[in-house]
This record gives sequence, structure tokens and C-alpha cells, in this order.
Amino acid sequence: MATFVLVPGAWLGAWAWEETVHGLRERGHSAFPVTLTGLAERAGQGGPQTDLETHIADILDLVERHDLREVTLVAHSYGGAPVTGAAGRLGDRLERVVYVDSAPFPEGMRVLDLMPPETVAELGRQVAGAGEGWRLPMPPLEVVGLTSSLDGLDERQRDVLRARATPQPYGTYTQPLAGPVEPGAGVDRVLVACHDFHALLEAGVPELAALTQPPWRRFDLATGHWPMLSTPGELARVLDQAVS
Repeated sequence: MATFVLVPGAWLGAWAWEETVHGLRERGHSAFPVTLTGLAERAGQGGPQTDLETHIADILDLVERHDLREVTLVAHSYGGAPVTGAAGRLGDRLERVVYVDSAPFPEGMRVLDLMPPETVAELGRQVAGAGEGWRLPMPPLEVVGLTSSLDGLDERQRDVLRARATPQPYGTYTQPLAGPVEPGAGVDRVLVACHDFHALLEAGVPELAALTQPPWRRFDLATGHWPMLSTPGELARVLDQAVS
């Protein structure tokens, strides 16, 4: 059986993985959902100093505190940035990385580098105006990501997402990812592509071309950007399949 460490995307906490964790544990796996500093029940621990290195340290701390071995490290969305950093530092504790509607980050990249300049400028205004200079409130769901992001979320699930989301420490977006970022050569590499990411892969985005080739293995999920909320049981099944 596998040992999963599940890292959520921006604005989320360990709560987002609850049903997927239940599905994994039912299948006999160990599952450790992470809440990163400054988010959810750890919102009070964040501050202007909270950055990407803070979130990488959160992941490393959980693995070391529980003395986890043969870890399957799962990243959703923004979680791809700290997971990439952690994967490069876990050494032989790491067996597998799984990116859910996400991808590994190259060394030196910022989360903001994925966005056009006008979006970056607008985020900066939101942080300055409503985030006390260091927090990014979650935008309205209708403007987050691509049109297909909300696929599979009913009104109840959308309400839960709105109600439980917490502002993201903005330093996690502005700090470049420091190395090392490459996991060991023998680490298994898995991509779970939902509608958003599937569209990018089909469009042939050059930066993602490597993810369509070995050693990467790919699983597709017919849902939007938050499969742990829209199809948590199916996500658990796919993760189980990926480690079997």
C-alpha cells in the first residue's frame, strides 16, 4: 500500500482532500493531507514573511515528523510549486510525484510568471487594497482559471469552496522557486489531467510537451479544476490506480 502526502492548491487547506483521503484509506493506503502555512486552520500562522520556501518547508516537515518513506507526493494546482521544491529535497524518501491539473516548476520560476502582466497588476491591486499588503483574496469563482474550471461542481460544492477558501499569502506567488527541483532518476512521475490541463496538452503548449512522454504516465479525469471536490471518489480511484 502507498503513503500519500496531498498538497492543496491556492486558497485551500487539508479540508479539500477529506473525501479523497477517505477513499484512499478505504483502499488500504496511508494519506496525509497538508494545510500550508497561512491557510485554513493555519491562517493565523501566516504573515508578510510567508513565501514559497515556507510552504516547501511545511511539506518537508510533515514527511520528516511522521518519518514517512516511499512517499507519493500529490500536488493540486498551485501546489505544484512547493511540491516541486520538496520533491527535489526529499531524496530517497520519495517514490512518486503526482501532479493534479498542475505541473512541475522549473528552477527560478514564480507562480506569477504563469500569468499575463495585466493579471499580475490586478492581483497586486487586490493584495494592496483588500489583503493588507500580503494576502491574495480568492477571486470570484467565475474568473478563476479557464471556463471549464467549474465543471462538475454543483451549487453546494461551489458554496463550500467560497465559504472555506482563505486568502493566499502573496509571497508564495512572488518568490522564485529555488533548487534543487529534480527528484531522483527512479522517482515515478504521474500527471492527472482534468479539463483545464487536458485542453492545454491537446493545444500542444511547448512548455508541457515533456509531460506527454516517458517517464511520465497520464490519467485523465472528466471534470473541472477541483476534482477533490467535484469527483473525490473518482480521484481516489485514479490515485490508487497510479500506485498499483
